Amino acid sequence: MIPEKRERHDYWNHNAVFHRELVRDAAARGGRALDVGCGDGLLVQRLAGVCREVTGVDNESAALLRARRRLAGTPSAHVLDADIMSGATAELLGRFETVTCVAVLHHLPLEAGLVRLSELVAPGGRLIIVGLAANESAWEWLLSGLTLIPARAAGRWHHETRDIGVLTAPARESLREIRAVAARVLPGCRLRRRMYWRYRLTWDRPGTA
Repeated sequence: MIPEKRERHDYWNHNAVFHRELVRDAAARGGRALDVGCGDGLLVQRLAGVCREVTGVDNESAALLRARRRLAGTPSAHVLDADIMSGATAELLGRFETVTCVAVLHHLPLEAGLVRLSELVAPGGRLIIVGLAANESAWEWLLSGLTLIPARAAGRWHHETRDIGVLTAPARESLREIRAVAARVLPGCRLRRRMYWRYRLTWDRPGTA
């Protein structure tokens, strides 16, 4: 059971820090955007400033309640209580020029999750995943340790809000495993290790809108 939280209008944490680049990326296409695992709706709200229509999907009722309160004054944005892995959900949603997925993929079966997310991208559209990967090698553990101090310093500087009242889970797959599966099911995707123990995966569906 997730304790009820009061939504903050704005906040900073190691996921929200990526919102600005996601919004900037989505602005280049406009159109419809989908945020998978939208939580309290902060990214949905931000995407609504640059996209014609924005949908958030989650299956945590408490978080969705906060999202609906947050988006009450944003008619172009709404959230849906649904399982993204359900075929009925995918059919209901349709396709989008931008699909975002922040710190959610490790809650889903990796290959099936990537396939489902790709199915939601319109021709000429883009899938952007900001995810977590498990450390596999000594080098990765060392790299995580080296980034700990600057990450903690950034958190203090920005008054980090760590607990926003959504389900969390440890990463399961390593970056090597994620890269291998993504290369197979999303030909042409780009994956880069990023700060704050995250990676960014970007995939463009061929075709024109």
